[in-house]
Amino acid sequence: MTDIREFIRAGRAELKATMIVSGGTLVNVASAEIYPADVAVYKDRIVAVAADVSEYRGPDTEIVDATGHYLCPGMIDGHLHVECSKLSVTSFAKAVVPLGTTSIVSGLDQILVVAGLEGAREFLDEARGTPLKIFWGAPCKTPYTLPRSNVGYYFGPDDHRATHSWPECIGIWETVREFVDTMDDHVLQAIEIAEQSRLPVLGCSPMCRGNRLNSYLQAGVRSDHESYTAEEMLEKLRNGMHVVIRESSISHFLEKNLRIVTEMGIEATSRISFCTDDVVASDILKRGHLDNMVRMAIAMGIKPMAAIQMATINGAEALRIGQKVGSISPGLAADILLVRDLKDFRAAAVIAKGRLAARDGKLIGELTPPARSALVRETFKLSPVSRHDLEVQAAEPGQNATRALSIAVTPDQIFVRKRRDVVLPVKNGLVEADPSRDVQYLTVVERYGRTSNRPVAFASGFGLRSGALATSAAPDDNNIVCVGTNPDDMALAINHIISHNGGQAVADGGRIVAFLPLPVGGIVSDIEPEEMAKKEQELDDAARALGCTLPWPFMYMFVLQITAIPDFAITDLGVIDCVKLEVVDPLQEASDGRAGRAGGS
Repeated sequence: MTDIREFIRAGRAELKATMIVSGGTLVNVASAEIYPADVAVYKDRIVAVAADVSEYRGPDTEIVDATGHYLCPGMIDGHLHVECSKLSVTSFAKAVVPLGTTSIVSGLDQILVVAGLEGAREFLDEARGTPLKIFWGAPCKTPYTLPRSNVGYYFGPDDHRATHSWPECIGIWETVREFVDTMDDHVLQAIEIAEQSRLPVLGCSPMCRGNRLNSYLQAGVRSDHESYTAEEMLEKLRNGMHVVIRESSISHFLEKNLRIVTEMGIEATSRISFCTDDVVASDILKRGHLDNMVRMAIAMGIKPMAAIQMATINGAEALRIGQKVGSISPGLAADILLVRDLKDFRAAAVIAKGRLAARDGKLIGELTPPARSALVRETFKLSPVSRHDLEVQAAEPGQNATRALSIAVTPDQIFVRKRRDVVLPVKNGLVEADPSRDVQYLTVVERYGRTSNRPVAFASGFGLRSGALATSAAPDDNNIVCVGTNPDDMALAINHIISHNGGQAVADGGRIVAFLPLPVGGIVSDIEPEEMAKKEQELDDAARALGCTLPWPFMYMFVLQITAIPDFAITDLGVIDCVKLEVVDPLQEASDGRAGRAGGS
């Protein structure tokens, strides 16, 4: 802990500034004013903002000339599964800090289900060595799946009691509506513990309206990042919530949700903030990060001041961290962006944690990832699978064909999976996929050694004519997900991932044609963002060579385990009816509509 006395003395100029940013024009997001001002910084904190800060200057003070630039606060991503980028914390910092993102809010829920509290602690400690701040939301519970799938670590009430005192902990994160609806005891305990800790409850309530919203709000939920329409977002705003607009690599909601301002007449924008939720390197390098959201909002007609507030102070206030970040004010973190043109919002320079971190989109200096412990390097505890593990037995002997439920994805709605009823051939008692009609096999292989679960179902929308795709980066439980046209290539892709302690693979014709190693927790890598983007493109190209027509093949696949969004998902338990929140047999469900046991394990 830094001695507060030292900063009190620096605030009255007894200790001289370590940096002064001079000659700039301040974008004061607290007062919604723009005027000339200099900023004095001591270590990692702002100590003065004024027209003249010369009394803070000492012989060793670094001077940053901001002439011709606006001074804006570092931006805050209000809800981000950082591990879903497949970049480690260090690599992610390399990608987003040069763009002006200096703080993220993350539950680190993906490393939690893999490596528990110690794994999350490793990632938080790693962030301290980068220019990027991580504010940690303790997940309401892990995993988020209903019914509960098998993972490496189950985060529950005792963990909340143990971690609410962590300095990075700012609240209960990802409080899934279904947990409140079903009055999940562990989640309700977490909410009670948060109240005792005076921490906010941060929500996740897609398509939640009417009395369902009224019921949900009884849990004291403060904010929500899951509005699928402007009308839904407006209802939540009118009911007192802080609403967070998501613009991810695969879910594009900014333009439709900001209609509440541009078309529906909402002028009180202080409760609207930004997040990205799930982003990948290739998208960040192409479009940007939060800076892209600011530019998009301005292009829609939002005033630059309001757009910048949505990326800074609004999120800080929603998360109750406005005393730490969100504006350029004395006592707050020295996270400052130098921007030449507010309408074409781009960071010409980035000061983060009181140091010049980037210029013209390039990081200054080297960032080296830490040594990785065995806890996050050795996370696969299962034997290789065989092709026979991935066969689907027909429900009745002597069948030539059978009806089946196929989980269908569509290019325009990645998070909504509908049922498709199909008739599939049966040969020698085994149900076969039918690539000619866009029906592939789909499996989840439990990798933590708790069970031998590897249910097999069917998927549509991937368009594979041959081969298989597999990934061990797959929220919410990060078991191995595989879509394929035949058991041999599926087994090959899965076993390649197991033998390399994680990754994403494309197999075809008995060989691996593309592979991205993800050796840290089986979910992230320390490679450079540019290299990650190159690997992502190679994987997507390989998938498209097999016939896949989806815009983000691996992202569409790895979200198949999320049960919080309708209508169907798959976990290591089998196919999940996300409305009834129960496991169904894809053969039994299609034949007579009754819920049955999970597909083979």
